[in-house]
Amino acid sequence: MFRHILVPTDFAENSKKALDIAVKLKGEKADSITVLHVIETLEDAEYDEFEDFYEELRKRSQKKLDAMVKAYRDQKVHLSTQIVYGKRAPEIVRFAEENQVELIVIGSHSIDRNQLPQNWGTISYKVGILANCPVLMVK
Repeated sequence: MFRHILVPTDFAENSKKALDIAVKLKGEKADSITVLHVIETLEDAEYDEFEDFYEELRKRSQKKLDAMVKAYRDQKVHLSTQIVYGKRAPEIVRFAEENQVELIVIGSHSIDRNQLPQNWGTISYKVGILANCPVLMVK
């Protein structure tokens, strides 16, 4: 089915649901599932200015990623974790393109139909529009 599946996470409950679905979708031919967390960087600020801050965020994020994938260690699935820095949607799409991702499974939230203009800017919507591979949004 899909040899490389990407599951971006912000550690919300729907991200955990997305990982559950990705594990079920992987099939027998899947090489790997990558769980990706993007640490949002501050605009107009050099990385060096906030290096200690970003490093602390990375350490916390890695602990959360490790806990997230721990439940799947006994299953026959190759799970890896990655942390990148930047703007979330563009970094998710870039990672997918550079790593031959064949499917992105991303958590999403329900939107209020009465406030559609405000809700079109979600990360999952942007990834769905920008990605070159199929995207499955999980609510």
